[in-house]
Amino acid sequence: MNPVANGADVAPNILVASDNSADAALVRSLLANDFSNVYTSTDPNKAIEEFDRRAPQVLVLAFNVLEKAERHCLALYRLSTKIQSHPHRTVILCDKEQVKDVAELCIKQSFDDYVLFWPMNHDAPRLRMAVHHALRELASANRSGPSLAEFAAQARRLAELDSLLDRQMALGGRRIEGANLAIEQAEAHIGRALDGFSRRLGEGELPEVVDVKDASGLDRAVSDLKRDGIQPPLRAAAESMQPLRRWADELRRECAPHLESARAMGEMASRLQPTVLVVDDDELQHKMVATLLAEENCHLVFATTGSRALKIIGKSLPDLILMDVQMPGMDGIEVLRRLKAAPHLASVPVIMITGKSAGTVVVDCLKAGAADFIVKPFDRHTLISKVARWSRPVAPRSGSA
Repeated sequence: MNPVANGADVAPNILVASDNSADAALVRSLLANDFSNVYTSTDPNKAIEEFDRRAPQVLVLAFNVLEKAERHCLALYRLSTKIQSHPHRTVILCDKEQVKDVAELCIKQSFDDYVLFWPMNHDAPRLRMAVHHALRELASANRSGPSLAEFAAQARRLAELDSLLDRQMALGGRRIEGANLAIEQAEAHIGRALDGFSRRLGEGELPEVVDVKDASGLDRAVSDLKRDGIQPPLRAAAESMQPLRRWADELRRECAPHLESARAMGEMASRLQPTVLVVDDDELQHKMVATLLAEENCHLVFATTGSRALKIIGKSLPDLILMDVQMPGMDGIEVLRRLKAAPHLASVPVIMITGKSAGTVVVDCLKAGAADFIVKPFDRHTLISKVARWSRPVAPRSGSA
């Protein structure tokens, strides 16, 4: 398989970033059969250059420590000349100790997807699928206009400006206060130093330097120096901070109505309740999914057969479908094929559910058009992160996921 990027007759670029050459080579080998343009980036001094040169559609973060992956992405966003304008998706690899934290970061849109990769286990085949559906998502985004849910995702991102501005204003205020305090302390320190030096000269402690014949005259000269030579520039420096403080206050007042609108948009977006259709012939699984998603803002609809699911979808289009692979009669893959064959249904993301994660099942789901894959028994954090991601489209960060 060698999918093309954005519908063009060009193979997509996949960039594997890591600080371990062996890990990068392993990930590349796992992707090599599906993708012809898989590159590695293992030199931190060349990370920015390699990202800009390769312009990958998918960035795979193969760092065995979460903080390293976060630092790598932060450096890209700070220094890359292309990342702000280049659409791409980010897949992070993690171990089972990091799954909870990584899932939360994916929910918060810091990354787009994750794969439980270390130690090598049954979930490793998901790496290929993660890259496939990242490319599919990019291609879909390029073909279609924004939906209501996507506008809601942007509104939630916009609402973050309020707290961001508050934090930055508070930080700026503390820095201004710190600068004023530093100037006051400098004035006091210089004054004490001059007074001490004047005293030593007046008491004759430094006869080899100067012979003071009029101690009181020296004191007056030092006082004049402090008053006329030192205090004015220091106080002018302190006063120069005041326009900055006034500018910050004016900026906050001018932004207030816009931030209020952003907050209102964020509140409206939070009330949007995506519909999730759960298709499984085992009603116990329905109850389990309902329990795991009880605290999530989702409207759950259930179907026990593929034909029933198609009827429900025909009447009301869900935002997301969770579908079991193995069902009597029409199995999940057949239902998925029928959905993807209908133009008005093809855009609905489908997460396949199965008790098996064999490579053949993964490949069959990919070929049929699945967006993602979950293995039973469910991991709560994994289920929540995937439902949140696919039922609430990601709001891109400056052209990136």
